[in-house]
Amino acid sequence: MLFLLTLISGGNKRKLSTAIALVGNPPIIFLDEPTTGMDPVARRFLWDSLTHVMKGGRSIVLTSHSMEECEALCTRLAIMVNGQFKCVGSAQHLKSRFGMGYTLMLKVEARLVPVSNTEQAQQFVSSTFPGAQLLESHNGMLTYQINSTELSWSRIFGELERNRASLNIVDYSVSQTSLEQVNNAR
Repeated sequence: MLFLLTLISGGNKRKLSTAIALVGNPPIIFLDEPTTGMDPVARRFLWDSLTHVMKGGRSIVLTSHSMEECEALCTRLAIMVNGQFKCVGSAQHLKSRFGMGYTLMLKVEARLVPVSNTEQAQQFVSSTFPGAQLLESHNGMLTYQINSTELSWSRIFGELERNRASLNIVDYSVSQTSLEQVNNAR
């Protein structure tokens, strides 16, 4: 067995270690960084497999630096810094409590004079959502960080829908602060 482990890649070692941990249907499974080094397809397959295991009534305790992995697998999270727990709760609870607002992405219509559409949308966002920071502007795509906890989803969507036609907005999305951003802020 030791000879076999020296011949396989890190991602395949993780898959093998996870499979060994699942042998015998233990009620609790402990995993350390289960998908580190795996390609995206293998990672998704393992996440789906672990979700199926959890639905079968078994518990999984895992450590991970990947907030994407935590969001996909965990029902409760504990973020630890320098050996101390800083926050505990569901992914949604942590985002709501420690999040820094919203990310807004706008796509404005590209016309013969695309700069005017972009400038008009930028003026709208800065006047409607005070404190909004322009993170990126490229070919009619604008990305903002809105660091206001006083704004609600309904207000943001309402303002965008009411002004969509006049600003030539083709598409937009609003997302909550990611777990990665919450973790970096802790």
